[in-house]
Amino acid sequence: MAIDPDAKIDHEGPVTPYRQLAEILKARIARGDWADGRPIASETRLVQEYGIARTTVRRALDVLVDERVVWKVQGRGTYVGQPPVENP
Repeated sequence: MAIDPDAKIDHEGPVTPYRQLAEILKARIARGDWADGRPIASETRLVQEYGIARTTVRRALDVLVDERVVWKVQGRGTYVGQPPVENP
């Protein structure tokens, strides 16, 4: 079953909030909210939008990094897709 990109976090549900957020963000990427190679919303924005702790947001983003959906650039943000290949 596909997750609604506009879903809210269910704090009482059986799925942990960070897993819910990871699925919501994947659905938003699939919908085209953020283009490949472009940054997604900041951690601060996601904390405000979903009413969850920064550590929960970071954990969700780490799941997406592990799944190769996004990549992070320290001090810049989290980007959709995979990082560009750097030539030596």
